[in-house]
Amino acid sequence: MIYFDNSATTKPFTEVLDSFIKVSTGYFGNPSSLHQIGGQAEKLLAQAHTQLAKLLGVKMSEVVFTSGGTEGNNLAIKGVAMEHKGRGKHIITTEIEHASVRSSMEQLAELGFEVSYIPVDKHGRVDPTEVKNAIRPDTILVSVIHINNEVGTVQPIKEIGEVLKQFPKIYFHVDHVQGVGKVPLDFYDCGIDLCTISGHKFHGLKGTGALFVRDGVQISPLLSGGGQEGRRRSGTENVAGVVAMAKALRMSLELREQKIDHLQQIMGTIKSGLKQLPEVTIHTPEKNAAPHILNFSLKGIKAEVLVHALEERDIYVSTTSACSSKRNAPNQTLVAMGVPADQAASSIRMSLSYENNQQEAEKVLTAVIDNVKRLREVMK
Repeated sequence: MIYFDNSATTKPFTEVLDSFIKVSTGYFGNPSSLHQIGGQAEKLLAQAHTQLAKLLGVKMSEVVFTSGGTEGNNLAIKGVAMEHKGRGKHIITTEIEHASVRSSMEQLAELGFEVSYIPVDKHGRVDPTEVKNAIRPDTILVSVIHINNEVGTVQPIKEIGEVLKQFPKIYFHVDHVQGVGKVPLDFYDCGIDLCTISGHKFHGLKGTGALFVRDGVQISPLLSGGGQEGRRRSGTENVAGVVAMAKALRMSLELREQKIDHLQQIMGTIKSGLKQLPEVTIHTPEKNAAPHILNFSLKGIKAEVLVHALEERDIYVSTTSACSSKRNAPNQTLVAMGVPADQAASSIRMSLSYENNQQEAEKVLTAVIDNVKRLREVMK
């Protein structure tokens, strides 16, 4: 099997699964319980907080464990909106956000909030000046994705953060789900107040994630109950899951140091090979792009047909983000970039991990070329 759909989810590391099983069987207590078994679980939970905070370069008190990217984005956006609605109901975001951000904004709009959507250029990149121009006296939050999950464009987070430092009452949320472990992001240096990550995007387990909430930032919780996670996220903690997530992040960051050049070389091979095909359009920009995501279209070839043709060769790619793939709609990011609707509807996304290799890239290219020739012959 050749798996090139790592932006949808990654295969958990064996060591991560081992950690999950070990904690689940040996330290299964509720960390809120007063007895010894609960105390053991509580100690592991605190260690996971400390480890994850160190890896992210933040304080332990600023890490809130969640169930993943969707919950983290919802908690950040709705948490700020509901906590600070008394001083403003205007929020700024972009036209290329993940579905969990878009849907959160739509729900808040139904509750009387006003949302401004910043456009992107032909490369899928936001202009920080556009963000500044959209700011109003009642603006309370700006939410921007770090790396677009569909085409891989890296947004100018530091530059936007510099703009927002002139407006200290506006909170800055960043969706870092696709970036963590691939493209470094200094939360403090960029002026970020809230930042979302998801464990299953860096070889952790599904159902695990974290939200960075800078000290001093007050948010209204989505979940009421026992007041876990500093009263910001109630519910019995997934101790085994977060211990495994901390290990997955440590391993992913180590692999980045060892293999980022190798990953870029593999991506270069794929790009070069695709460019040899007639009527191919690569949508991922040459500059300001993540090393692991490539989006392209082949004129006249339906994306889902090529996806299933590759699957017959045990090769797995996708048409768009996993959260949007079953809606049978054009890629929203490409439409925002000005890509024609027919191209947007036929786009393919390949996304790599550090476990992929050069031989796999060459096999995928051969399979794509063979299938494109075959499909075009059938269409004549």
